[in-house]
Amino acid sequence: MTFEEIKEHLGDTASFYLEHVSNKITKDELQLPEKHVVDKVFVNTDRNTRVLGSLSQLYGHGNLAGTGYLSILPVDQGIEHSAAFSFYKNPDYFDPENIIKLAIEAGCNGVASTFGGLALYARKYAHKVPFIVKINHNELLTYPTKYDQTLFGTVKEAWNMGAVAVGATIYFGSDESNRQLKEISEAFAEVHSLGMATILWCYTRNEAFETDTEDYHSSADLSGQANHLEVTIQADIIKQKLPTTNFGFKNIGFGKYEDAMYETLTTEHPIDLCRLQVANCYMGKIGLINSGDGSKGESDLTEAIITAVVNKRAGGSGLILGRKAFQRPFKEGVELLRGVQGVYLEKKVTIA
Repeated sequence: MTFEEIKEHLGDTASFYLEHVSNKITKDELQLPEKHVVDKVFVNTDRNTRVLGSLSQLYGHGNLAGTGYLSILPVDQGIEHSAAFSFYKNPDYFDPENIIKLAIEAGCNGVASTFGGLALYARKYAHKVPFIVKINHNELLTYPTKYDQTLFGTVKEAWNMGAVAVGATIYFGSDESNRQLKEISEAFAEVHSLGMATILWCYTRNEAFETDTEDYHSSADLSGQANHLEVTIQADIIKQKLPTTNFGFKNIGFGKYEDAMYETLTTEHPIDLCRLQVANCYMGKIGLINSGDGSKGESDLTEAIITAVVNKRAGGSGLILGRKAFQRPFKEGVELLRGVQGVYLEKKVTIA
């Protein structure tokens, strides 16, 4: 993916995304992704040497190896969104081996999936691509739908299958969020003790966060605070949706906020909204990877490139992109993932 191709995908919005300069929280205030990110950020922490090795494996694998950026293929939608709904566009992915093959062929830093899916092929692939085992899920069969994450296995199982990292989700704002926070905090302590890295899927879930006029689940202030809670329990990498709005605390009317808070920290530009998410990850010291959202068909590559440009220019650390890649023919999925990786490899796409 060349700079000209990136501009072509952005079209009339190219200058809006590529020329913006962030003056609220400047790039000089951030820890930016770089080749020696593990040495720069984690060497002086309480993470043990095996955790440093696991993080090095993750940052040192695939097409983005040695850049400080991450491209991760996540496929847990068979549980989170139901298998039939997730895989009917390409039934090959009912077989988890094809998920792993997609991550390898596309040159991803790692593949994130379920206990069962990764365990089935652990001996064949765990030494060929970093495994990230998703430890909890919202199983979806409960009616009416509830927002809860349940542990599907143990940390020791993930370690035994050769995982480099363990991933987990917390639904901040949900009725069960305090239990999830305690559960995953304890699990992550064990993950680190066994020498694996930790990745948190960071979501807000509360009916009150969606008003008659706006959905604030992805607002910069609410999602940013969720990030800050997650780095507090020692997540090594944060996975978060790209912010689509702001003023969640103010317009819903809860928490702590002042108009000056919003005026000081951000603007309405999507790069500045994402930068607030990065700032909440200890000013970029804990890497923020944004998600690619669902597949919409022909527009997927362009949408993924926009997300990658916003994330990179905001100071983020990469993309975790699943449905846009696996809900299409294998070859097209590989090309899409490599295309997005090209944004992070293109030096002309700079930090805003």
